[in-house]
Amino acid sequence: MSAELWRPTAGCGPDCLPGAGRTEVSLGRRVLRLLGVLGMLLVGVGVVVLLPVLPTAERAAVVRGWARGTAGALGVRLTVRGRLPRRRALLVANHVSWLDVLAVLAVAPARLLAKREVRTWPLLGLLARAAGAVFVDRSRPRDLPRTVARLAATLRAGHPVAVFPEGTTWCGVAPSADCRPPRGFRPAAFQAAIDAGAPVVPIRISYRSAATGATTTTAAFLGDETLWRSLGRVLAARDLVVDVAVTAALHPAPGADRRVLARAAESVVHLLPPRPVTRRLTLAAVPVVALPGSASAPAAGKGLGLAA
Repeated sequence: MSAELWRPTAGCGPDCLPGAGRTEVSLGRRVLRLLGVLGMLLVGVGVVVLLPVLPTAERAAVVRGWARGTAGALGVRLTVRGRLPRRRALLVANHVSWLDVLAVLAVAPARLLAKREVRTWPLLGLLARAAGAVFVDRSRPRDLPRTVARLAATLRAGHPVAVFPEGTTWCGVAPSADCRPPRGFRPAAFQAAIDAGAPVVPIRISYRSAATGATTTTAAFLGDETLWRSLGRVLAARDLVVDVAVTAALHPAPGADRRVLARAAESVVHLLPPRPVTRRLTLAAVPVVALPGSASAPAAGKGLGLAA
């Protein structure tokens, strides 16, 4: 298998990012935000120590509070539409930015599926491990069935799991089809939900300016851009809002086709219009779907959300 199939790429480039005319906060405000983020990272050290000894409910509250506090330190406001199920679920979201992780954890302190490199990140790697993240080695496609089995076991144990099945970030708003990851939601992680008998909850993440209401790519993390440059753009942003829309759950039948399930979840996510919307979206109108079973369930895919 080629590296291109295993490591999906998007067609986004510098043209997808906001232009120089965007409004920004003062340099002093940026410094204060950066200091606040550093303070939240130090708080994260205490979170790492506490999480292993806390009961499940308290652990979720601590992770949720830390994620919301970190987003607030960055100057990012969070809005949520819809409700998450009370029991275990596979949460699947589109992927725009590194901020998506904070957005998901602030709403649902789920165990994340993350690439292996995250384990070595200073502090964030410790936080991910303490929070029970499942890591995948994207340089070894043959390990994917084992990763899917770990995801299924985590779901069976009653823990929610969050996955970004596009496998890469993209701007999320460009009209050109060239920007989207060419194969969309990769099906492999959906096999874990089928095997565990867990519902799949599609989540739409989008970013907008509170001042204008227009969708923005300010938070997008694209191509060869460094994390520091992306962080600097977020620290400078004025009135940045992340909207998290939770839809009704999809309930796969035993033996369902993971590809059908992935396409259904992707359709729900991309049918949700980014704000501003011309009408109020009623999440209750999104049907709960029981997907038909297939004659034989396909084997797990070849990569993180990847399948031939």
